[in-house]
Parts: sequence; structure tokens; C-alpha cells
Amino acid sequence: MKASQFFIRTLKEAPADAEIVSHKLMMRAGMIRKLGAGIYNYMPMGLKVIRKVEGIIREEMDKAGAVELLMPVVQPAELWQETGRWDKMGPELLRIKDRHDRDFLIQPTSEEVVTDIARNEIKSYKQLPVNFYQIQTKFRDERRPRFGIMRGREFCMKDAYSFDRDVEGMKLSYAKMFDAYQRIFTRLGLNFRAVNADNGAIGGTGSQEFHVIADTGEDAIAYCPTSDYAANIETAEAMSLIATRGTPSQEMVSVATPGQSKCEDLAKFLNLPLEKTVKSIVLAVDSEEGAKLFVLLVRGDHELNEVKASKVPGLTDFRFASEAEIIEYFGTPPGYLGPVKTKKPLTVVADRTVANMSDFVCGANQEGFHLTGVNWGRDLPEPIVADLRNVLSGDVSPDGKGTLDICRGIEVGHVFQLGTRYSESMNAVYLDEKGQSQPMVMGCYGIGVTRLLGAAIEQCFDDRGIVWPVSIAPFQVVLCPMGYDRSDMVREASDKLYQELTAAGIEVILDDRGERPGAMFADWELIGVPYRVVIGERGLKEGQLEFQARTDAEATQVPVAEVSNKVITAIQAKLAH
Repeated sequence: MKASQFFIRTLKEAPADAEIVSHKLMMRAGMIRKLGAGIYNYMPMGLKVIRKVEGIIREEMDKAGAVELLMPVVQPAELWQETGRWDKMGPELLRIKDRHDRDFLIQPTSEEVVTDIARNEIKSYKQLPVNFYQIQTKFRDERRPRFGIMRGREFCMKDAYSFDRDVEGMKLSYAKMFDAYQRIFTRLGLNFRAVNADNGAIGGTGSQEFHVIADTGEDAIAYCPTSDYAANIETAEAMSLIATRGTPSQEMVSVATPGQSKCEDLAKFLNLPLEKTVKSIVLAVDSEEGAKLFVLLVRGDHELNEVKASKVPGLTDFRFASEAEIIEYFGTPPGYLGPVKTKKPLTVVADRTVANMSDFVCGANQEGFHLTGVNWGRDLPEPIVADLRNVLSGDVSPDGKGTLDICRGIEVGHVFQLGTRYSESMNAVYLDEKGQSQPMVMGCYGIGVTRLLGAAIEQCFDDRGIVWPVSIAPFQVVLCPMGYDRSDMVREASDKLYQELTAAGIEVILDDRGERPGAMFADWELIGVPYRVVIGERGLKEGQLEFQARTDAEATQVPVAEVSNKVITAIQAKLAH
């Protein structure tokens, strides 16, 4: 490709609404242009990267035995009503009506549609297993779209769905997809981690997320550097920091603590370690009989993990209690709450660490007062014990093979063991060897195709622009001739090198726009092409050309006759890595 035949338009400054690096650089590099809130045009340069990502995904999905199809962007409401998600999904689901006043939606995902395909097309165990996948546009009506394509409303996703005879078969399909994802993200040239995750609104029995490691990532990941353990902080298991509960050594005493409604302030006021305090979080669950209240206890230096809280029996659909409800049950406003002698009985759930604490401090259920020397069994009944808190760096790894570190990640892929969540609700069944009807057992596997572009940039950039991995760069090498339109020598050498590299299968762009060297270099550094060859009269007369990788501080002089091999070898080495 010659630059004069392509569309290239870069910006010196990013728009004011661009907040993060990837959004700024994609706008400046001319890869995307905003059309509306969370909706972008993918310009030719950006689309080339998308197609590269899609190509790698397709190759690995096909290799893993998945079969590509294409499902509609617009889906009938009836399918989603069968599974209950028409009501459950909430405002992120963009609902529309056709001219006949029938309900439809713009797909955010396709579990219902693919299950409908399966129940209509698969009749016998002989047709299983099968794995269907598509690369298709999705739409989720984000309340506050931001960060460019990282949290847009319209995006492109690869979603795959496996159908098996039983749970063991589903686990085999899941393992194949997990391995395929490992290969995909490795080929994309990204530093990533696979982590245990929560299933969320998709449902199912287990899942893992794939995160691109980046300081700007929205998700916190807990991992053990000395083992394979890794999990999203939402699901990372927090072990008790106290091995066994100590024997009580203090009497429970009510102490005046005026104005000390936060554990940090309370610990300073009492001259005690923060680790001796316990905070109370009050949750409510609504039912026809009225609200049922729970008080969850975590140590003063810990934070409640809401995903874990929702796993406590009875708390699946919890909400935070209102101040009126708190006063009704505790007799005091928030800030001085505790589990001892509440005004009305409620369920007490203690984090694992709190359950092993002794002589701790908590609210006295009287404004301006706290209790010191509180002990389980003596001063209050034994609680329900659960893992309720976020893990912290330095915590013991759940696998017992070291301690945890925390890093930031950007979720770009997610694999789920769905089980029969959708097949049962939609009657997707097959006949087994005995002629008996059985529900198909499903898996679900997604990759955010367009999100991957933003994630890759968040990991791969410098002060000059994007630094694309070779495998997904819009072009692998750019030829920068000095005076292409003025020098026959430069033009002939540039064209010859361009033809050699193109014939070798290298994705090369020849910048024949006649730009000044500084502007030309700045454009391609911003766009992030991995390799650059500079062709000038002086160098040609000396038999040398300048070769430079995007990450190199300086160019290397290479004999003209060796430049093609130099470029080809460098690119092949990166692709093979």
C-alpha cells in the first residue's frame, strides 16, 4: 500500500473529552472518530487493526473446532422473555418496537438466539458436541459511556457457544476454548492473565476472565507470583488473617467516643491498632413479608466485597438498608452500629478474619459510644461465617503457595460454564442413545474485539504514540523516503524495496506523500508501525539505509542489499515469539 492511496489523517491534540491514553491516541492517530455518545466510526487505519485481530481469532477458533455463523443484531423479545432476561437485564438492554408494535432488542449477547438455533437444528446425541461462534456487533446502553472504545455502547465481540451431552463434555469444550484463548492472546503479543471470575448476569457454574495487564485497567487482579493462582478481586478468596481465636482477656466496656464514626478515627481516638476494630454494614432483602435485615462484619482495615456478599445464603438480591431501617433495628444512625444487643433481632454474618478476632471494638448501638473488649460466645452469639472482604496485597494465597500481589487489568475475554441455564428454560433438548430427552449442556465464550484495540494501546504506548505488537499493527513496516517526489534515486530504491517486501508477504506502506521528515516520522510513531526504513540520497550513495524498530532509541545503518532480509527476519522473529 502507498500512503497516497490510503486515508491518513492525524491530529496534534486529542479532543477534550478523551480521558485515557488509548482514547487520546486512537483519536490522534485517526483510527476512530466519534459519532455519538459511546458510538464511533472505525476509520481505515483502525479497521485494519480490527481485521488483524479478527483474523487471529478466526484461525484459533477454527483450529479448536468451532464453527462460524452469523446471528442478527436485532432479536425478538420472545426469546429473552423465555429466559427471563427481558425483565432482568434492565436499562442496558436497548428495547425497540417495529411498525407492528412488536418488541425487539439490539443484541448485547446471543445466548437466547443460539439456543433457539440449537433446539431447532440439533435432535440427536450424534450431532453433539458442537461449538458455534460469530464475530458480530453488539450494543449495551451504558449509563455513562466513556474511555472511547473501552466502554462504548456499540462494539464488536466474538461470542461462541458450545453444546454438549453432559457436564463432562462441557468441561472438555470449555478446556478447548480456554486453550484457544491462551493462544489468541499470546499471538496478539499482549501481556495477559487468566483469572477466576464471577458469572454475573450470564449465569452458570464457573468462569474465567482474560485480562490485559495495564496500570490504567479498571479491574483489580489478585495473583500469586509463585503459583498459577489468579482471580478477579471480586472473587479472589480471602483467607482468615488470624489462625485461631484468642482467649478473651478484657471485659466488654462501653466507651464514650464522641464524633468518632469511622474506624480509622476511632482507632486513633482509642490509641488502638485499626486491626482491632470491626465495622458493621447493614443489608436488606425485600420480600412480601417485608424487609429482612443482615449485619455484615468486616475488620476496620478491610472493605466489603459486594459480589461475595451476594453469595451469602439469603442475600442474592440484597440492597443497602435505609437509615430509617437501621434506626429501627439498632436504635442509632450509622457510625455507631454493632452486633451486640441490637434493638430488633437480625442475622449476623462475620468475615472469616472477624470470626477469629477477640477483644475487638465495635459500635455500641448508641450515638457517641463504642464497645471495647467484645468477644464471641461470651458477649454475643457465634455468627454465620463467610468470606466477605476484598483481598489485599500480602495476603496468603488460597492455594497455600505464597502471598498475593495486586495488579490492574482490562478484561478482554471471558469464558463461562453455563450448564443448562438456557437449555432448560428454552427446552433445548436432544435424544440420547436410549431415546430419552436430555437438556444440552452449554458453555459460553466471549472476546471483546474492538475493546482489545484499546487494551493493547493501554499496555503498549510511549510519549510518541502507539507501539503496536507486530501481529496486529495496521502495517508491519513503513518506508520513509526523503524526497520521493524529487529524487529519481530515492524513488527507484523505495519502489524496489517496497516490491521486495510485498512479494515476501510483509505488510508495508510506502509514504509517498512528500511530507517533511519530522512530520512523516511523527505520524508513523503516533500510528505505531513497528518498523521503519528511511531512504535518502546520502545513505544510498554510501550504500546504507536506516532501519529502526518503533521501540529503538536510535536507527541502525544497514547495507542496501541486506535491508529486505533485515526487515523480514525482524518481523518473522516477532510473529514466532
